[in-house]
Amino acid sequence: MKKMMITALLAIVAMTANAQKFALVDMDYILKNVPAYERANEQLSQVAKKWQAEVEALTTEAQTMYKNYQNEVVFLSQEQKKVKQEAIMQKEHEASELKKKYFGPEGELFKKREALMTPIHEEIYTAVKDISDLRGYSLVLDRASNAGIIFGSPKIDISNEVLQKLGYGN
Repeated sequence: MKKMMITALLAIVAMTANAQKFALVDMDYILKNVPAYERANEQLSQVAKKWQAEVEALTTEAQTMYKNYQNEVVFLSQEQKKVKQEAIMQKEHEASELKKKYFGPEGELFKKREALMTPIHEEIYTAVKDISDLRGYSLVLDRASNAGIIFGSPKIDISNEVLQKLGYGN
């Protein structure tokens, strides 16, 4: 009796599993074919270079101050040494704070990336959801991520359909 119940339960689970539909998308492929994504990446790159130059300028200024201090240290009084050391440390602190402001975990670059990328990701998500609802997919996996997909049939890859839904079809 117990074996028959387990067999029936397994049969029901197998039938339910077979009724579900799955699809794959390749987010790398989709993003490479969305011009807004490329423009956003270029904009982020330019902003990051500008901010990096600002940080490097402060760092260089601190290094120059330190080199000058090393050259002058023998001629300076204790008070002058202390003033110069504090100025150097202040400049290093400014550089560090600026770097944190721009590139820290909640920094300006993070905020800028979120502002530029979130609408693109939401648009793609909406297209995937619409296609999934239309075709009855229970699950859509990203084949480009490290989700552990060993094999994915190209027949269930809806990446091109997502691009067409977004207006970037081939």
